[in-house]
Amino acid sequence: MSAQDERTGVSFPGVGDQSARESWRTIHSLLFEGEGRTRMQSACAMTGVPPGVLKTLIHLSPDAAMPMREIAQHFGVDSSYVTTLVDDLEANGLAERRPHPTDRRVKTIVLTPKGIEARQRIEELMFEPPQCFAALSQTELTQLQRLLRKLAAADPALANADTA
Repeated sequence: MSAQDERTGVSFPGVGDQSARESWRTIHSLLFEGEGRTRMQSACAMTGVPPGVLKTLIHLSPDAAMPMREIAQHFGVDSSYVTTLVDDLEANGLAERRPHPTDRRVKTIVLTPKGIEARQRIEELMFEPPQCFAALSQTELTQLQRLLRKLAAADPALANADTA
């Protein structure tokens, strides 16, 4: 069985395979129903912001300004929603709006020192392996890492992302 990406029309032979579906379902469960869910709740509590604002904070680079329209494109949301997210980041002292250096019509978002520190703490919390990883031997963990890197490398959306 094959699957087709609705946006691009690209067909993925074998992606509909039951083993692939069950593997993806398990990954989804680990992230959104297991300890990953409670980590997100903890990160929101730690920073005092809701999940949408937290995702925006994580997406912002600590090293560079990001145009607001780029955030909207990344999340596939309306620019007015990004305005609300950025309002929340600013109200919490985590980011600030700045004019683009060459186009003053464009607003960019920059993390404040408090935002950089919060983002770092969030990453430490979110990237700590969950307890269930203790069920795997070191050999299995190495194999899992290799397989996940292979999947990440095959995902066009992650082509430029840091997946190491």
